[in-house]
Amino acid sequence: MRHLSARHTHLMHTKSTYFALAQCSPSKSRYFRTTAFWNSQARFNLQTNAHSAPFPKRTHTCGELTSASAGERVTLTGWLLPERKVSKSLSFFPIKDSSGTTQLVVHRNGNEDAHLMALSDVPVESTVLIEGQVLIRPEKSQRNEGTGVIEVQVDSFTLLNPADQDMPFIPSDNRTLVNEDLRARFRYLDLRRSALSDNLRKRSQVARVIRNVLHNQNFLEVETPLLLKSTPEGAREFLVPTRTGQSAAGGPDGPQGPLFYALPQSPQQPKQLLICSGAVDKYFQIAKCFRDEDGRKDRQPEFTQVDLEMAFVSWGQDAVAATSQSNQWRIGGHEVRDIIELVINKIWQEVEGIDLLSPFKVMTYNEAMTRYGSDKPDTRYALEIVDLITLLPSQVRHSLKNIGETLEALIVGPSRSAAFLRASKEPDNKEEPTVHRITITAANVQSWMSDSEITHSVLSLNADHHAALNKELGVSIGSTVWLSQRRSLPEGGSTALGRVRTRLAESAQVLGDYTPPEVPHFLWITEFPLFTRADSDKEFLARGRWSSSHHPFTAPMWQDIEAMYAGRVEQVRGQHYDLVLNGVEIGGGSVRVHDAAMQEHIFSQILQLSTSEMSSFGHLLHALKCGAPPHGGIALGFDRLMSILCKTQSIRDVIAFPKTSAGTDPLFKSPSAIDNDVLHQYGIQPRKVVAS
Repeated sequence: MRHLSARHTHLMHTKSTYFALAQCSPSKSRYFRTTAFWNSQARFNLQTNAHSAPFPKRTHTCGELTSASAGERVTLTGWLLPERKVSKSLSFFPIKDSSGTTQLVVHRNGNEDAHLMALSDVPVESTVLIEGQVLIRPEKSQRNEGTGVIEVQVDSFTLLNPADQDMPFIPSDNRTLVNEDLRARFRYLDLRRSALSDNLRKRSQVARVIRNVLHNQNFLEVETPLLLKSTPEGAREFLVPTRTGQSAAGGPDGPQGPLFYALPQSPQQPKQLLICSGAVDKYFQIAKCFRDEDGRKDRQPEFTQVDLEMAFVSWGQDAVAATSQSNQWRIGGHEVRDIIELVINKIWQEVEGIDLLSPFKVMTYNEAMTRYGSDKPDTRYALEIVDLITLLPSQVRHSLKNIGETLEALIVGPSRSAAFLRASKEPDNKEEPTVHRITITAANVQSWMSDSEITHSVLSLNADHHAALNKELGVSIGSTVWLSQRRSLPEGGSTALGRVRTRLAESAQVLGDYTPPEVPHFLWITEFPLFTRADSDKEFLARGRWSSSHHPFTAPMWQDIEAMYAGRVEQVRGQHYDLVLNGVEIGGGSVRVHDAAMQEHIFSQILQLSTSEMSSFGHLLHALKCGAPPHGGIALGFDRLMSILCKTQSIRDVIAFPKTSAGTDPLFKSPSAIDNDVLHQYGIQPRKVVAS
């Protein structure tokens, strides 16, 4: 090995065959634990060996230096990013930590700074400690963001831990597209990217705002159990086997069998019992919840919600208008509404710097489904569905009403919703079978309604009728019309035309014809049907029976109680409220049933729960009989809220360690198989008998 100059000597590291380079200066000594030797170009060849000895404490993070720091000597720690070499004697390196990035400048003026040449051989993404002086950048090189006004001139560095040069991908490389599977498998590298680390920082900030607001409103933060009993509340549960009490599963003389906890879909029963107890008047927690269901971009098997419950919430108004006028909160629970709007307003003020218009708009479920074809409509664009019933001849109108049907249209044309015109001409690979699409031409402009596959057998309009209809609807040559016939009473989460409307907006965005406004559109949806048979996600539990649109503890509107007891289940509206933001449901809650007899009637007579299913709720029914107050609450989907605030399409981008869309975790390799001998301990798998 070639000898170094007097300024650079080899030192044998304790209990190691590796060498350390000692940089000696008149004023101080700096030790660089490197596996190094001079190569033919007199450069260091760094090998893998982490620094396991004392090192100086950092004085600043990489995101906090400003022009006020000029002239200071600083110590920074972080990840070294790719070098930008200007000349043999001048290079720039970014150094990054979770707070930001600082530009390093390295001058190599002869032998005095020869030791700094080794910095060029440090692998990208290695952790380093840098010592140097803060300088103001030349004016032409200054940037307005972050630490863009300053740079740090490096005097010395310590390699704390070199990065493997065969890393699966380089987090700081924004030009190379890394597939989702690889990013998920090496999530700890993916999290090093600024986009994700910024999301986690914002998530923490929002959680702090929420806690501060609710604490100031006298809410108590209470933790509820994660190991509960399986109950038929509407979603599939994760089951957790336990050895505890297994031998007594069937009683002293009964059959033995495995016992299971269930992870909570939400803390619904515990939080209601807290309010029933009288010990807590206002409860909240940022709660972990679990649902064993298919993953989507806005859904995870484990997720976080801001959960709250309040005692003595209202039960609606004494007098209710006969019309379904928009923007009226006619149900109870306005206390919950006020708290949530306060929380949301504070989040947008502190995190986004935006003062929201309050109170948020209110729309009934029926109005939302009729105008927008969705129970979570995106009201940022004014493309609305038209109910054609009032425009049809009386005999057709009466005929449709007699069978409980309605006819509606979605229209895009040169004079109506022009931003969606190009999107309306594109072929749709997801055509709705109950929707007829009509392109208006010179040949059919006076006959399109009568010629429609939906209406031609029952409707015949002359040219004058068509002309009047075209004028009313804004239909002209070049327009596209979608016609659909559906039940008058809307059901489920969307209609066929509602799904067409959503796809049109998505296509128009891709084409660049429509850009959503930046101002957030918040909307409360109220007066949902209390019961449904149109929720496929709940059919595995309902098995043809009625199921609860929200959950079985939601109270009916007081005006519909008589209809409920009379068996007119379809007519019963619930005191259920959803908060929608830009077409995404970010929260849902309700006023709860506090009358034990009413709750028992819902369980037994409407949902038709079996005796065993009813037994799951025995403790709640008894609590209601013990003087439970009127109460209600809500849960905000924290992950969905954060994905909107972070302007990302997937909630996986705002969760530190998310699952894939298939519900798996490539990093921790979960879920995984369990050995049969272990399963036997839980009573799940018979022990294998080994033949002698």
